[in-house]
Amino acid sequence: MSLPKLLRGGGALSAGLRNCRTCSSSATSARRLRVLVDMDGVLADFEGGFLKKYRALYPKEPYIDLEDRRGFWVSEQYEKLKPGLSEKAMSIWEAKNFFLDLDPIDGAVEALKEMSRLPSTDVFICTSPIKRYQFCPYEKYAWVERHFGHEFLEQIILTRDKTVVCADLLIDDRPDITGAEPNPRWEHILFTACHNRHLSMTPPDWRLPSWREDWKELLDSKRQHS
Repeated sequence: MSLPKLLRGGGALSAGLRNCRTCSSSATSARRLRVLVDMDGVLADFEGGFLKKYRALYPKEPYIDLEDRRGFWVSEQYEKLKPGLSEKAMSIWEAKNFFLDLDPIDGAVEALKEMSRLPSTDVFICTSPIKRYQFCPYEKYAWVERHFGHEFLEQIILTRDKTVVCADLLIDDRPDITGAEPNPRWEHILFTACHNRHLSMTPPDWRLPSWREDWKELLDSKRQHS
């Protein structure tokens, strides 16, 4: 069903997920809402953190201003800028402390904490670790504990395929989310990031411009029409 016009733009599961309600008629009748929230680019400033460390490590190499970013994959755009830059770009987020040092997106911490306190609402951080996993998984957990507290560790889902996770909504900055499940149970809400800002959105596609927008209206609308 339609979400509010304001927001129109036109692997292993955690113990917390195993213990919460499944997507079922009973959950729907109780009007519990399960919301998945992406981490990089939605809660944590991946793009800003990358550019800062890239310019510090490779000061003589060309770079892409955030307003000029296009496409989800940073490494692909950098390779087009200059052959060989994709490897240098990947070395940034494969390095120790990259994910741990990311700043929160403006308003993200406050919004997610408030969301998690809403009645009849189950909130999970659903994030995909990189394949070079020496540091990434640990640092994602440590980042969540730093900004949300120890209790929020039960609400983390690490998976390379978000389509197999059952939920009502997925707030994510990646425009094209594909995987083993061709028809995921969740409805995708595109969170605005520098790399997707230029994309036009038409119903039934939806966009959340920032955490300063009325994200609660989005959840209420979904709950009412579930």
